[in-house]
Amino acid sequence: MDKITLGTKNVSIEFPGVKALSNVDFELETGKIHAVMGANGAGKSTLMKVLAGANPTYTGDVLYNGKVVEIRKPADAKALGIQIVYQEVDMALIPSLSVAENVMFNHLVMNMGKKQMVNWAYIRKEAQAVLERLNIQLDVNALVGSLSLAQKQMVLIARAIQSSCNFLILDEPTAPLSDTETTELFRLCKHLIATENLSITFISHRIHEVLQICDSYTVMRNGEIVDNCPITPETTSKEIVDKMLGRSFESSFPARHATIGEKSLVVEHLTERDHKIQDVSFYVRKGEVVGIAGLVGAGKSELCKTLFGALKKSSGTITLNGKELKIRNPSDAVRNRLALVPEERRKEGVLVHETVDFNLSAACLGKFCKLSFVNRAKTAANANHFVESLGIKTPSIFQLVRNLSGGNQQKVVIGKWLSADCDVYIFDEPTKGVDVGAKAEIFKLINAIAEAGNCVIYASCENTEILSVTDRTYVMFDGKIMAELETAKTSEDEIMHYAVGGTEAYVAG
Repeated sequence: MDKITLGTKNVSIEFPGVKALSNVDFELETGKIHAVMGANGAGKSTLMKVLAGANPTYTGDVLYNGKVVEIRKPADAKALGIQIVYQEVDMALIPSLSVAENVMFNHLVMNMGKKQMVNWAYIRKEAQAVLERLNIQLDVNALVGSLSLAQKQMVLIARAIQSSCNFLILDEPTAPLSDTETTELFRLCKHLIATENLSITFISHRIHEVLQICDSYTVMRNGEIVDNCPITPETTSKEIVDKMLGRSFESSFPARHATIGEKSLVVEHLTERDHKIQDVSFYVRKGEVVGIAGLVGAGKSELCKTLFGALKKSSGTITLNGKELKIRNPSDAVRNRLALVPEERRKEGVLVHETVDFNLSAACLGKFCKLSFVNRAKTAANANHFVESLGIKTPSIFQLVRNLSGGNQQKVVIGKWLSADCDVYIFDEPTKGVDVGAKAEIFKLINAIAEAGNCVIYASCENTEILSVTDRTYVMFDGKIMAELETAKTSEDEIMHYAVGGTEAYVAG
């Protein structure tokens, strides 16, 4: 098959106060899987959005098979067979429509102007064919709003594959997927490369996956290309990380110096109304970081949301410092000094269309009010304090949060709760979609929260993080706690033993 190339020549783009891309020369070719790596804010997503028609104000040239093309809107990109699957899946799906309608969305939109009846049998048949091709077990008639995050991600990938596609760009595609789903995605990618002569581009922070699946990688830093390299058996994670950061990065995980005190948060026999978690009991001591480990779908997020009142409990008790808490909704949780940093930060953690200033005071706005009036000087002083102390990279405290990188958005979420001065901090997949540099900063923040004598719950499917950040770990499977482990004495193999449903005691070997 003939190779097709797609690239840029001297492409630059500026946003208010930020030079996002600076004279970038870049090229992709069909038949290969390529990774684009870089810290949050390095420019990788901005570059991919230029190719996808979502950043029309670029200067320089986009080249398709060596010829200059104009890609100023998504329709221009799709006409050239350029498809992108964004990380924030809920922003690209319509929850009130079926799986079939979402998979076939591009087809439906392209034909909206024609005076013809929609052939719903055809829509369902074609959607089912794409899902079977991806080996995804989903009911095409199910509403997308009822799906898990992992299932929504696969619907988006199915939509991209269904359309005419020469260049498929995947933005953090494995972030919401289990190990089994990730393995299946990689199988599909290799199959598509071998049989359909397309190019697949991964924007990813998961370096071990890049080394496993990709043929080559590009590293970006500060809006520029740092290096383009093939991936060989000698390529290491460390060399990629060093290029991303521009310095040696010996460890993402700072040493912990917390003094662990008495039991503070005690959860007994907690069951969620729809049985997404069942008979869960655990405790957290003051100054302690407790891990909640498990695979995608194990019930970690549901446990976090039930503790915070976002999901309703049917039975069980939550006690803080000897006082039983009545948490019927998130407002009750906030009044009882509980904080939740949710997995889907853009949807649930921040108000993306509001400023950094507003978000950093949103969890405790009453502190900054006199009668019904907000004291803007106080909110600005609060915002400036946390921007400086947390290292939030923003041109101004009045910048809209949607314009910040993922790592800086996550710092805003954490800063919001630090402003509220809580006793219990619940982190649900806090490093999802965050680069190694921002991860280290988030870990330092979590350490500082614990060292101040607070309780910290750290829910993650990244076992390396669980082993490095926590003091004790509870492993979940199918909505239940399977084991309580002392983190310093356990291993990744033992955590996985219980995470896949193991009931007998783990024996190393």
